[in-house]
Amino acid sequence: MAIRSKGQDRNQRIGRLVARVILQRDDVELVAVNDPFITTDYMTYMFKYDSVHGQWKHHELKVKDEKTLLFGEKPVSVFGIRNPEEIPWAEAGADFVVESTGVFTDKDKAAAHLKGGAKKVVISAPSKDAPMFVVGVNEHEYKSDLNIVSNASCTTNCLAPLAKVIHEKFGIVEGLMTTVHSITATQKTVDGPSMKDWRGGRAASFNIIPSSTGAAKAVGKVLPALNGKLTGMAFRVPTVDVSVVDLTVRLEKPASYDQIKDAIKAESEGKMKGILGYTEDDVVSTDFIGDNRSSIFDAKAGISLNDTFVKLVSWYDNETGYRLSPFFPKPVGQLVVEALKLKACHNPQTRTTPAL
Repeated sequence: MAIRSKGQDRNQRIGRLVARVILQRDDVELVAVNDPFITTDYMTYMFKYDSVHGQWKHHELKVKDEKTLLFGEKPVSVFGIRNPEEIPWAEAGADFVVESTGVFTDKDKAAAHLKGGAKKVVISAPSKDAPMFVVGVNEHEYKSDLNIVSNASCTTNCLAPLAKVIHEKFGIVEGLMTTVHSITATQKTVDGPSMKDWRGGRAASFNIIPSSTGAAKAVGKVLPALNGKLTGMAFRVPTVDVSVVDLTVRLEKPASYDQIKDAIKAESEGKMKGILGYTEDDVVSTDFIGDNRSSIFDAKAGISLNDTFVKLVSWYDNETGYRLSPFFPKPVGQLVVEALKLKACHNPQTRTTPAL
């Protein structure tokens, strides 16, 4: 695996968080990092200190030279190459690349990593044409001949498991979703130009900003039965991490709110344990910082108008709860390569080698 991150893109944070987890595991090896926009010493600083998730306190991290980082005694190659075709992933021993720049999100662009010797590419963003997978929803449909896949968005990873349970148990006729979403790096600290999204150019730190999102429509790609039945929007709010989905749906089968809660709780303790959570506590957003589940249903926050019209609320850490699938079907907070289980491309005796 190789995780590639780029300077100012918000998905750079995903690359660093995945790297943090890899470096705490024995079954995955980080072998290389590519970032053409920052120096090796600054990369070290950004990795070591994080305003949300805290300081790195595991292996000692230091710069060996401008092309090598040392995590303890483990060397990690550092590249600064803009053209992904030219990144020598094979020379570094990287099998998997996590494309986390937010730039190379379609299949043709992401395929450039394969020319550098990578075997598989996971795009950590929605893609217009790459197969899309959400853990707990459709990762079982992954086939070993798929070399480039999309992991959808953090919001889709929250919404899809919840929608799957509701649709399978009660049927969804139609629905609307709103995500109340924390600040991301593409927003402005003070009012600034944003020609494609005028409201998006307003200061993020003290505004609630309506925004678009394709997260609800993307559910139709991972759950075809819901294609055309869901759409949604976002509100960007001045918090640094953790977001929340409000899913309002019309049901096919009448159900009380207690029946809906029971169904979600059962799934959270069964097939979707570790993916879909359930809480009846009086929680707020900061209670979920660092939570590695994709979606945590808030039983006390939801309401029903009648037995076929209901509002459901589910929290997610939009950073650590984001899952890299299907090659990495664990949360970022519990990352592990399960190439054998998902019939990716590894021999049982082969050690998986990643690069950031």
